Amino acid sequence: MSQKNETLSLFLAVVITIGLIFSGLWFFMERWAQLNGTAAKSSGTNNTDNPINQFISSKCNVPNLLEGTFNYGGSTTWAPIRKDVDSVLESQCPRFILRYTQPPSGNAGSGTGIRMLIDNQLAFSQSSRSVKAEENAEAQQKGFSLKEIPVAIDGIAIAVNHDLNIPGLTVAQLKDIYTGKITNWQQVGGSNLPIKAYSRSEEAGGTVEFFVENVLNKEKFGANINYVGTTTEAVRKVAANPGGIYYASAPEVVPQCIIKTIPLGRTSSQLVPPYQQPFVSPSQCPSKRNQLNSQAFRSGDYAITRNLFVIIKQNGQTDQQAGEAYANWLLTPQSQDLIEKAGFVKIK
Repeated sequence: MSQKNETLSLFLAVVITIGLIFSGLWFFMERWAQLNGTAAKSSGTNNTDNPINQFISSKCNVPNLLEGTFNYGGSTTWAPIRKDVDSVLESQCPRFILRYTQPPSGNAGSGTGIRMLIDNQLAFSQSSRSVKAEENAEAQQKGFSLKEIPVAIDGIAIAVNHDLNIPGLTVAQLKDIYTGKITNWQQVGGSNLPIKAYSRSEEAGGTVEFFVENVLNKEKFGANINYVGTTTEAVRKVAANPGGIYYASAPEVVPQCIIKTIPLGRTSSQLVPPYQQPFVSPSQCPSKRNQLNSQAFRSGDYAITRNLFVIIKQNGQTDQQAGEAYANWLLTPQSQDLIEKAGFVKIK
């Protein structure tokens, strides 16, 4: 055999040997992947998702947090917290699943949330008012009591038309407007203009119940009140009516562009705005919006503030554990910061 043929034979032998080696490696790697995939399926995990799940799980540092799906609901005031705060909990702790549940009939609100809790339709509820004595008594008849855990501070802000020129209102004047004793803005230092007062119905939720109990001192609304279904509807009506007035949770109305909120006080010499000064004019909005006067809400200088509560069944079962873990998470420094970003005030 010539030297040329020997070289060609040697070259082919090397190529074939290398090909066999790579083929063998490829076979074993494929087999190894199949075995790992089978093991993953048999243990209920997925290799593709596993690193992400491990990353999220490492962030879930909530003591006594249960796994499962838990129904919750209640106050419409809590909507920004459900959107901007609860979503963080769900991303960090994906095995603690929160499912917002609407009432089977009627509108959502603090009262309907507590009713659903008593009827065992919710694991825990969110409320913008305290539990009533009769609600707790009804719960006790079913074998458990209701516990409220305050997690945030909210203020009730008064919205009026941008063209209305008054320095503010006292709580007593606000009461007289909504009980029908004051019917013209001239009676509180404004121009000769009829007052058009708007409110949601008393069945609408905790904000109205709180207003009736703490501002009206349980007196009835006057015959002059114009009822609306939602805050959005009320804001539009106030913006269209120079004599309009409406009350709502401060985060819902303070940042609005088409209406303004006014200072409120226990006396006419102590009027405190619900917004941080200086006031942002409509011409600057929406690129710049009014911000909550958090310091005045926290200190109590602002006249109408309230706590937001997580309402828990004290029944020694998983519902109680889920509610307590959720409330405790909302009281962590991280969650309190998120609550402020959602437009409310830290409670601690």
